[in-house]
Amino acid sequence: MPIRILPSELVDQIAAGEVIERPASVVKELIENSLDAGARRIEVDVEHGGVGLVRVRDDGCGIEPDSLPLALTRHATSKIASLDDLEAIGTLGFRGEALPSIGSVARLRVVSRTAGAAHGAEILVEGGAVGAVRPAPHPPGTTIEMRELFYNVPARRKFLRSAPTELGHIARLIERLALARPEVTVRLRSGERLAIDAPAAEPQARVGQLLGVEFLERALAVSHAAGPVQLTGWIGLPTASRAQADQQYWFVNGRPVRDKLLMSAARLGYRDVLYHGRHPAYALYLTLDPRLVDVNAHPAKLEVRFRDSRQIHEFVLRTLERALAATRPEHAAAPAAHAATLLGTAAVPPPATAPVAGRLAFEPPRGGGQWRAHGDWALAAAVRDLPPPAEPLPDGEQPLGRALAQLHGIYILAQSADGLILVDMHAAHERVLYEQLKAARDGPPASQQLLEPLVVELKPYDLERLMEQRALWERAGFEFDALGPERLALRRVPALLGAQQLVRIVQSVAEDLGRADPTHHLEELADRFLGTLACRTAIHARRQLTVAEMDALLRQMEHTDRANQCNHGRPTWTRLTLRELDQLFLRGR
Repeated sequence: MPIRILPSELVDQIAAGEVIERPASVVKELIENSLDAGARRIEVDVEHGGVGLVRVRDDGCGIEPDSLPLALTRHATSKIASLDDLEAIGTLGFRGEALPSIGSVARLRVVSRTAGAAHGAEILVEGGAVGAVRPAPHPPGTTIEMRELFYNVPARRKFLRSAPTELGHIARLIERLALARPEVTVRLRSGERLAIDAPAAEPQARVGQLLGVEFLERALAVSHAAGPVQLTGWIGLPTASRAQADQQYWFVNGRPVRDKLLMSAARLGYRDVLYHGRHPAYALYLTLDPRLVDVNAHPAKLEVRFRDSRQIHEFVLRTLERALAATRPEHAAAPAAHAATLLGTAAVPPPATAPVAGRLAFEPPRGGGQWRAHGDWALAAAVRDLPPPAEPLPDGEQPLGRALAQLHGIYILAQSADGLILVDMHAAHERVLYEQLKAARDGPPASQQLLEPLVVELKPYDLERLMEQRALWERAGFEFDALGPERLALRRVPALLGAQQLVRIVQSVAEDLGRADPTHHLEELADRFLGTLACRTAIHARRQLTVAEMDALLRQMEHTDRANQCNHGRPTWTRLTLRELDQLFLRGR
């Protein structure tokens, strides 16, 4: 076949394929134009999932009659005029492709009136053929109707889904745009049914309108700035995680985006507190100088490029980490696990090992509150290096209350001012130790020299891997050398480890680090090492504690960052209020 110039109609249809994928693509382009026109009210009507009709009305600045034919010409736009404008885009649209692309694959009608005009004007397009401009009644603003999408490209129409599926794509798109611009009233109607009604509101109220009040009740507000970059919004608590990543909203300078760099930063920000396989929920707004971000990276403008992607990634990651560090037991805060969940279906899998036939062990503190060590473990030694709180909470004001007993050697039962507290002692102690290890990572580790080297038997490949990761162990306070292919000599160990546990701990950590463990979500090897060390060092099931030891753990939890979850993301405690207990026993009825 010889080289030839394609007909203009075919060129338009090929170009439209990059912009118009489905009815939701049409809605996106038209709403973005309305927002750029300064609209404060946008109404969208669709029929048959948008394939039969998409109508977008707005009260924006309108289009002059003489400009209507130009608006339907490819690469005609009022939003940029030079390369300098392209490098600092402040509008949602700028390519000048939306209207001509839609007009090439559908029947299009544009009616508009500017504020000072006596009447409106309309223009029709069918399959790329542009009609004449003629007068038409219309209030100030613009209405654009698209009918019979892909009527002249049947091959493209075959790829469209059912009407409910296409309507779902439109609804999700409008939710994103409405979240981006809370000051604009947005409505979506499908036939006679009102699918979305979002009156103009404050940002927090708009989030509540679209994501639900429950999202806000289980979310933390975020606001942090560094130079020309600012991050605001709401991030769901770890307990509000979801089975799917269906409530993750990113906005860059008011533009909804699905950016891999930002999503990666958010995922890593949650890595210390989220159970594996779960996804965080958030609505986050990143604002920065338009010259620092390139929005001309994708035909649909869903992806962006940052001039300094590494700094943006670090900024987002650290901001979320600091916000989530505050997830610790507090009187006003929601518990890590909800009582309603415990009384119904658990949100996370139960422990792998079923509790043994246990007992409710009440042990009064002995020796004037001194700890009584049990075997080879003592809580006092494990937490003694943590700094005491600057202002200890007065008696009776501890969020986790006072310890009463131990259940089945697994849970701590405590009484608080407003009810009952249950704590998973292993998960709680694991978080305390993990945060202590992380805090000591940047300085000289607290360690102790062994009077005699302790020999640990290891499998050859575990020992070889351990020697490769020697720097990680040394930063945590270990000193050792290999005595052979299967023997390791420990000479110095972290001060918080009990001597009787050292062999088991080293063997377990070496084995865990060599296994591709899907239950441990920490991605950086250094964090995974510390998390594994904390997990293997923390108290385990069936370890009997005194009331004083239990109380000590509760107090440390109250002053430890991220103490609502262990480093695997499992909840560490829950609360049953007196009101919930009364409901269980029908008191007051």
